[in-house]
This record gives sequence, C-alpha cells and structure tokens, in this order.
Amino acid sequence: MLVETRARIGVFAIALGAYLPQFPSLVPEFESQYADFKKRIPDTVDLIDGGIVTTKEQAVSAGNVFRAADVDLVILQLLTYATSYNMLPAVRDLDVPVVLVNLQKKRAPDYANTDTAAWLGELYACGAVGEMVADLERAGKRHAVITGVVEGGDPHADAEILDWCRAAQVRRRFRDTNLAQIGRPYPGMMDLYIDETNLYHRMWLYTKQFDWEKMWAIADGITDEAAIRAKAQDILDTFEIEGGGTVETVWEMARYVVAFEAWVKEENIAFIASHYDGFAQGKAGVLDSMLIPAFSMLIKQGVACAVEGDIKVAMAMSILKTISGTGQLSEMYSIDFDEDICIIGHSGSGDADISAKKPTMKIVPVFHGKTGGGYLTQFYPHLGPVTYLGITQDRDGRFKFVAAEGVNEDGPIFTFGDTNMRTRFTCGAREFCDRWSEAGPTHHMAAASGRHIDTILKVAKIFDVPVDIITR
Repeated sequence: MLVETRARIGVFAIALGAYLPQFPSLVPEFESQYADFKKRIPDTVDLIDGGIVTTKEQAVSAGNVFRAADVDLVILQLLTYATSYNMLPAVRDLDVPVVLVNLQKKRAPDYANTDTAAWLGELYACGAVGEMVADLERAGKRHAVITGVVEGGDPHADAEILDWCRAAQVRRRFRDTNLAQIGRPYPGMMDLYIDETNLYHRMWLYTKQFDWEKMWAIADGITDEAAIRAKAQDILDTFEIEGGGTVETVWEMARYVVAFEAWVKEENIAFIASHYDGFAQGKAGVLDSMLIPAFSMLIKQGVACAVEGDIKVAMAMSILKTISGTGQLSEMYSIDFDEDICIIGHSGSGDADISAKKPTMKIVPVFHGKTGGGYLTQFYPHLGPVTYLGITQDRDGRFKFVAAEGVNEDGPIFTFGDTNMRTRFTCGAREFCDRWSEAGPTHHMAAASGRHIDTILKVAKIFDVPVDIITR
C-alpha cells in the first residue's frame, strides 16, 4: 500500500493468583502457554504485550500499557479460572472490543490420571468466560468469545483471531491516515453530503480539503523521466487500451500518477473523494480527461478513490480493500427480470485486483452526467461470491453499515465502458432491491470478491456502529 498502517493489538492472559502458590507447576505451564499463544497473533500487526495477569495491580499495569499504545483491539487469553478483577482494570478505560480467547490445551481429559494441577492448567479455560462477559456487559464494553483447543491445532480459532486483527487494521487506517476531499459532492446528491467534523468524532477520520486548482498543477514539478517511464509501463501492464497504447500515449497520465503518489505519501492520504464540475479547459481538461485511470492506479495500491465526491463510499471501499484485498465502487444499475439477477456497477475509477481479466481503457467524448470526456476504465469482477457494503447515516448523524452477499454469474454485460456485475441474491433480485433500498444505504456501495460479512460485523463492533444484513 502507498500509505502503510499496522493495527496495534493489546494481548494479555489471566489466571487466578491463589492457585500459583498451591500448585507451583502452574507458573511454567502458564508461561509456556502464553508464549505459544502470542505466536498465534499474525505478524501483520503490532503486538502490545500486557503479560500474564494474576492480580488487580498487574491488570492496572496492563491497562496503562494498552492506553499508552492506543490499542485498536484487546485479545485476552483465559489460561484457567480467574476472577473478573484480573481483567476489568486492564480494559476499563479503553473504547475497543475485548476478544476473550478460550483455548483449552488438551482435546479431552485423561479422566483417571488428571490431578487438580493438570485440570487447572490444561483443561479449565471455559469456566471464567461467562463471568468476564457479564462484567464487560455491566461496564458497557464490546466483547466477543473464541472457544477452541490447542492440541492438534485449531484452524477455526486461528482464522477468527486473524479476522479480528484484519478488522482492527481498519480502525488503525481510519485513525492514522487522512481523507482528501477534492472539490465537493455532485450537486444535488444529498445522500452523499456529510458533516466532516461529525465524521471525525464518530469514525476517527480526518478530512483534508483540496481545491482543483492545486490538483491541476500537481505534476508541474515532475521531471524524473525514468520514474515517469516506469509508471507508464505500469499503466500499460494494468490496462488494455482500446486501439493500442504505448509509453508515449500514457506519458502525461503517468506523470500525474507519479505526482499523485508523492502527494498521497506527503499528506498521509488513504481515502480520496473527488468531483469536478468546471469547464474542463486547459490544464483542467487535461487532468479531468485522465483522472479515472490515474485514480485507478492509486486504488490498486490501497488508496480508496471515490467519484462524485462520495466520502462514505470511499470509507466502504477502504474497509473492503483492507479486510479482503479488493474494493470496487458500485451502484444498482438494472434488473434482469428474466434471469432474476441484479446488474451492479459504476463508471469511473476501479480496483484492478477485483478484475478477473485485464481491465480495459478507452476514450469517450462525454462522461455521462459530468463535465468533459476522456478515458473510461472497465473492470471485469471475478465470478463467484461477492460482498457489498454501503455506509449511511441516520437523522442524528450516526453511521450504519449495510451489507449483503451474493454470487456473480457469467453472462452478457453492458459494453459502453462501465464496470458491471451480474449478481444473484438468495432472496431474488426484486426482493433484494426492496430490502437494500429500505435500509437507506445511499446510492453507492463498495464491492469485494468473496464473502466478508463476518469480518464486516467485527469491523462494526470495533467502530460501535449497527449493521443491516440484507442477505447472505
């Protein structure tokens, strides 16, 4: 990604201090289990170690460590029974979910040969979970439980831990990076309008405002011909250009992409929402004509670029790109009532990673509903499972996720240069359109290959926003 972020995961383990002098063998046993447990945390995140907690005072110390690191999530290993005071001081002042990981060391007891120490150390993890959840509830803390086993491996538990770390990565990306708003939303699309201060307070995302006049001049200082040539080749490798293309054909576009990449890094930008509504003359016309493929090159590198100034769909694109590797802007296009499928897509910038074949680029004289003309890009999303995510707001400015899963099927698609998918939903096309629309998701949503609602639910828990699941 052009702008790198790493989630910070607070990890600690708890056990009842009263057991340790009674059964000294538990100390090395728990130390070994905790060391092994930390290896389950993926190396794609920063692990903030709170240690093994057996007293209230140690829990306070762990909480100090977590707060100082501004953790995105806390993962708690339950080693054996422990009272909730071993946990609560560590998380009391944090506004992130606590994931209780309840991994029993042995798959099954050796009933005849298990003494108390072996039972407490290898077979008693589940007894404290209900107590922890009860007190997290009373403290107003978000929580989740993962139950599993160590012996023989547990792919389900490992997948759940990885999933939570991916979800936490979304929080860190929103918290550490910026959103660039260039221009303003498409006039009259009031579903897209947003209060940027409310956005910062509720979703931690800061908006930097940019005028188009600055963007027209962004490439004026780009003179490194080797860098431009390399980027031109990258564009040719990414797109199949209608009528053929050469380095010289896309030279000016490559110059702007090089400039945009430098700008993204300097301003620490991971989201862009832009709309141009001018006369498209001079420098304005040059940039406007090539903006769609230029921004597509940024999306390829993890920067969510949304058309029509839609900040909320830029957020949805970034969420899906972060958790799944793909994030394509889309909207409801048409319904094929004969086939009972929805045609879903959009014109504008897209994500090459969602395309099953090389996306195409062509020149059109008119951008429908917008100023000027220029390059359009069409992507060809993978067939099979697909996830849609919309982000909307209620009357009080609170955010809500709207999510659905379907299946992209083969068949004819529109050929006028817009990306589109033939998606079948379990509830049928007509019912999906009714349900999706009734959720008030705005007219844009993001799409990703695969099924990701379970991860979206984790992201929503981290952000403390509700989710409407339309179908899956």
